[in-house]
Amino acid sequence: MGLSIANNVSSLNAQHNLGKASSNLAKSTERLSSGLKVNRGADGPAALVISEKQRAQIAGLQQAIDNADKATAVVQTAEGALNEINNLLVKVRSLALDSANAGVNDEDALAANQAEIDNALDTINRIAANTQFGQKKLLDGSSGISGVSTDTDVTVLKATGDTKAGNYAVSVTTAGERANVEAGTVQTANLAAEETLVVNGVSITLAAGLDKTGVISRINEFTDQTGVVADANGTGGATRLYSEAFGSDAEISVISNTAGAVDSSGLGTTELTDTGVDVVGTIGGTSFTGKGNVLTATSGNANGLKVELNAGTAATAVSTVTGAQGSVAVTDNSLVFQIGANQNQTAKIAIQKVNPNGLGTGVDGNQFNSLEDINVTSASKAQDSLAIIDEAIDEVTNLRGTLGAFQQNTLASTTANLQATLENTVNAESVIRDTDFATEVAEFTKQQVLVQAGTSVLKNANQQPQLALSLLN
Repeated sequence: MGLSIANNVSSLNAQHNLGKASSNLAKSTERLSSGLKVNRGADGPAALVISEKQRAQIAGLQQAIDNADKATAVVQTAEGALNEINNLLVKVRSLALDSANAGVNDEDALAANQAEIDNALDTINRIAANTQFGQKKLLDGSSGISGVSTDTDVTVLKATGDTKAGNYAVSVTTAGERANVEAGTVQTANLAAEETLVVNGVSITLAAGLDKTGVISRINEFTDQTGVVADANGTGGATRLYSEAFGSDAEISVISNTAGAVDSSGLGTTELTDTGVDVVGTIGGTSFTGKGNVLTATSGNANGLKVELNAGTAATAVSTVTGAQGSVAVTDNSLVFQIGANQNQTAKIAIQKVNPNGLGTGVDGNQFNSLEDINVTSASKAQDSLAIIDEAIDEVTNLRGTLGAFQQNTLASTTANLQATLENTVNAESVIRDTDFATEVAEFTKQQVLVQAGTSVLKNANQQPQLALSLLN
């Protein structure tokens, strides 16, 4: 190539190569300073797309691990409260066993045991109502399968994990009844003489001169021992006695040492006995035979739903309401935890309510319908109470076991898997996007040398046109 001054091709070539080296050096500097080899789409379009998706997954995995840890805290809160309820039930069971020791206890001892049991049940009710995580209540049924009745005469006691959400019509075809008897003669005058009644094996002395209201009040003083309530709603205003409990396990036996007369209780010297009747009705169109005044669905979509039918008015207190009783709306309020990095990767658990009226229900051959009803003021009642308490303990411990299994097998295992997945995903994202400092430092050094060499060459290339001046001398 000839010597010219109009165009310096060597200079242009040196500038071009110096520019490329400077650009590569700038990129290498950016990679070393940022720690990333892909800082923008131009650095690797495919790598950027894959990397950003993995970054979203990494953030999701980290949040899922946090969610699982929070879920564990919720479950542990519920399980801790259930542990305390279990301790109280064990104490209540001990008191019932003490009351069953008929050869030792007198009425005062039995009453003291009953008072302590009532206090323990109040505490269980309080724990069930107040246990919460933040503002979310855990043990009152609002975190499980729950139902609400449209009729005030129907009380929803319980729904289980087998109960499907929906609306279920309730109708009573055979009313539940209390065992009940009434005096054959209406008392219209004060007692002419002292009278002794034996009500369910308990002797009750009626002082001479008591009017009918006084007789009824005296009988009701022993309700805790007899399980029997008296009122004046018998035929023509006769004294009526009925059991507190409903159903075929409820019995009543009454006899007086005085013949029926207007100046006596009117109950007479012939033993009066009766047995209650279990309620029969339909839930969601399917017929079920209940226990006492509690109707339980044992099949179908309503399986596990328990409802209590209230008694009628004071005049009809011996019988539950009958006929159509509105409907029960069952909702699934199970605790749902997002424990995965992606959509719908959830786990849920239902925590049933553990109030005393929802524990120990449906025990066959028992005069009590739930833990709330137990009474230990006699040895026989204490025996029945023990069966209810044992059922309640089973329910609470089973619930604790369910929560423990959920915590261990679902939450803990999921957390371990999420952590392993997070580690592998971070590693994959690092391979794609992170700077390999050993390689990049070598590249940086190479480009640095090229820039220095290019600068020197450009200087020399720019001096070549000056050589033409020597030809002019």
